[in-house]
Amino acid sequence: MSMFSIGLSGLNAAQNALSTTSNNISNVYTPGYNRELAQLGQGSVGGGVKVDSIERQFNTYVSNQLNNAKTQSSALATYNNQVTQIDNLLADREAGLSPLMQSFFSSLEDLASSPSDPAARQGVVGSANTLSAQFRSFDGYLQDMQSNINSQIKDEVTQINNTTEQIAGLNREIALARARSGEAPNSLLNQRDQLISELNERMDIRLNIQDGKSYNLSLPNGQPLVTGTSAFKLEAIPSEADPQRTVVGYRDGDGSVTQLRESAIKGGALGGLMTFRSETLDKTQNQIGQLAVSLSVAFNEQHKQGVDLDGEQGGDFFAVRSPQTFGHESNSGTATIDSAEFDIDTIDQLRATDYTVRFEGGMPTVTRNDNGAMVDDADWNAGTGALTFGGVALTISGTPENGDRFEVQPVRRGASDMVVTINELDRIAAGNPMNPEDDPADWVAAGAGDNRNALALQDLQQKAIVGGSASVSGAYGVIVSDVGNRTNITQVNLDARQGLTDQLKAVQQSESGVNLDEEAANLIRYQQYYQANARVIDTAGAIMDTILNLRN
Repeated sequence: MSMFSIGLSGLNAAQNALSTTSNNISNVYTPGYNRELAQLGQGSVGGGVKVDSIERQFNTYVSNQLNNAKTQSSALATYNNQVTQIDNLLADREAGLSPLMQSFFSSLEDLASSPSDPAARQGVVGSANTLSAQFRSFDGYLQDMQSNINSQIKDEVTQINNTTEQIAGLNREIALARARSGEAPNSLLNQRDQLISELNERMDIRLNIQDGKSYNLSLPNGQPLVTGTSAFKLEAIPSEADPQRTVVGYRDGDGSVTQLRESAIKGGALGGLMTFRSETLDKTQNQIGQLAVSLSVAFNEQHKQGVDLDGEQGGDFFAVRSPQTFGHESNSGTATIDSAEFDIDTIDQLRATDYTVRFEGGMPTVTRNDNGAMVDDADWNAGTGALTFGGVALTISGTPENGDRFEVQPVRRGASDMVVTINELDRIAAGNPMNPEDDPADWVAAGAGDNRNALALQDLQQKAIVGGSASVSGAYGVIVSDVGNRTNITQVNLDARQGLTDQLKAVQQSESGVNLDEEAANLIRYQQYYQANARVIDTAGAIMDTILNLRN
């Protein structure tokens, strides 16, 4: 090989190296860009240099670790953002329920001191109205969060589908580019890896690289999302058990949609939303509902034992929302739930959970949704269709088929309709509790100045009326403490996971990121390399001129 050819090969190599370096510098702030290096090799027989490849500095192992860390960090960040909102709501000492419940029972103490005083009676009604309004406000806030999560799930599913379609499209473009040039199209590879990173921030996925080239993606349960150039869609659909609840469905190759278990969606923003909803939001809404129902039912029952200023027996003081029920959309029988009410006799069994009633052989089984435990003491009367469990009485008509299911939410929205039903101050039954042996005439005469039922109503503050094990203030304290603990744990886990994510990101950047100082040094080095090869060509030209001049 002549000096001209050797110098020219050096010029071409230097030009490629300079172009690669300038490309690195231009993309220093481009998300997902991986630094490139011009790999040089010895030329063919006779000398010279050639550019073997423009190599992308990408470490698959580190990238996978970073993507997994991002999945967990994103889920924890989403969870933390949501749970902090509930924590701030419940822990507010002025806007929380605790001071309002205390004010309500303090007004009953004033009523006991002056049972016929209109001001004391107005104080009871006023504080009860304020308390019930706050219960409704809390329920409304939590229900708005449920609606917002439904909307966010839909948005996340849309973004996930868009991303998987782009990845499938890039698989196709990369395969075509390889077929045309035989080289890896680095820009397309960067785009695909960036999309994988973004997808991991939305949900946990499994990546399988086929033949070292094509990316295949699947859900943790194995269902494919991307296979070569084909993408499969997720869909945001109403839950089969609860139409108010948005869940994720999977559309297979035949076009049919199968609902995925909520617990199957883990990691990323989508997993964080669904985990928060099932672990904290559902529980907190049920706990607030249980507190509202338990207080209302206990207060109503005691109020009915007293007499008002006219000597009439007391009635309901509060009204609350009845249990909600939903039939599973796949039910094939004719069974329906005609009514759902609270069972006063077993109200101490009322729990802050939802239930699933399932029929097999005409017999129902009842399962708690929060822990999966079967309710052993459910009472079923096949003749009347009456089913009683957990402080709830259902009336079921029709004929159920095997596998028919019903969702029962005794207290999920219990606080939503909590209102005071007493419109006249005289109707407050503060007087002597009724005894069968009392003379009605004596009973009425004692009414105006009698405070014994007011004292009994006030005593409810200390009684274990919530689930048969806690007072109203104690139960509310448990709710606040539980949410506070979850918030603290989530924050600690988020900080730890984010620290790991940052470390992995630093490792990834050290290998794949662009260092401007290093690239500036490379510019000088390759420029010198270019100039040196140009001198080789100049020298070869000068020698050739000298040789030609010798002939003259």
